[in-house]
Amino acid sequence: MTKKRQSGSSVISIMEDESLDLENINEETVIGERHDDINYMNVDISTDNIEDIVTSKMGDKMSNDDIYMMHSSDEADSNDLEVPKNVAIDDPVRLYLREIGRIKLLSANEEIELARKILEGGTPGAIAKRKLVQANLRLVVSIAKKYVGRGMLFLDLIQEGNLGLIRAAEKFDHERGFKFSTYATWWIRQAITRAIADQARTIRIPVHMVETINKLKKVTRKLAQDLSRKPTEDELAAEMNVSISKLREIIKIAQEPLSLETPIGKEEDSRLGDFIEDKEADAPVKMVASELLKEDLAEVLCTLSPRERDVLRLRFGMDDGRQRTLEEVGQLFGVTRERIRQIEAKALRKLRHPNRKKRLEEYVE
Repeated sequence: MTKKRQSGSSVISIMEDESLDLENINEETVIGERHDDINYMNVDISTDNIEDIVTSKMGDKMSNDDIYMMHSSDEADSNDLEVPKNVAIDDPVRLYLREIGRIKLLSANEEIELARKILEGGTPGAIAKRKLVQANLRLVVSIAKKYVGRGMLFLDLIQEGNLGLIRAAEKFDHERGFKFSTYATWWIRQAITRAIADQARTIRIPVHMVETINKLKKVTRKLAQDLSRKPTEDELAAEMNVSISKLREIIKIAQEPLSLETPIGKEEDSRLGDFIEDKEADAPVKMVASELLKEDLAEVLCTLSPRERDVLRLRFGMDDGRQRTLEEVGQLFGVTRERIRQIEAKALRKLRHPNRKKRLEEYVE
């Protein structure tokens, strides 16, 4: 039997007989209950495995009553609709939270009955699915709160979680013996964490690389705790079984872009870009000298005749930076190129006069 590629290796470990490593799942679940890292650290978990994960964790042989009494910590508090601190929301979001808070929660028997109707399909099934989803919208809000501050707006997290909830309602099998909210939690987390991986960064990183970056963070925390110091690159590379160059590449990819418009200081009246040197820009002293040269040159040219002044401006590109040929200037004035050469030579002789030359020679390096 050919094995499918398994994603989220720290959640799902395929053994030789292709059964799930339940001990590893339970270990990751404990971490998830404390830090909500079950799917965040494994965003590439396959949706095909969710039913197996939940069934393995809950136990196939448990009764419905046992399922409802146990593992309540696997679910978020579905009654918790309080907005996270430091999260600004507008009136439509407040109205949405208020409306879903009024929806009646379902009993175990009601969930089972709705699940049966969904499996039957048709119009009754569509109505049952909508009712099951609406009754669990607050569960999405409660889970989405845990992911605030990871690069997506609170409302966007809720929307992505709702998509996972709808998918859970479509896939839920009440005969497998676990509560819908427990089952839906995995789908909601999967939808939110996948959205974070795809959308949260300014520059999108492939999901498999996000998983590698999260593994690096996890290994870094573990080594820092074990060694009581910051781990070196050699130690990190050895723990992750990668080369030093590969480790540095991962670290470089993990860096978040920083906007030049980022406010600096308590007053936030400065921007990061204000403190970054533009190496291509002229130095202030050079810029001032250039402006003074333009002024003095303009005054010196004013001592020439209008035609002489215009010929020099065109020949040396003083106005637009484009130097014209004798032929081009001659066509503009309606004279021969030889005549333009004579006018230019006469104008340059005048500029070499000591009185005029003195004003410009200090700019010559």
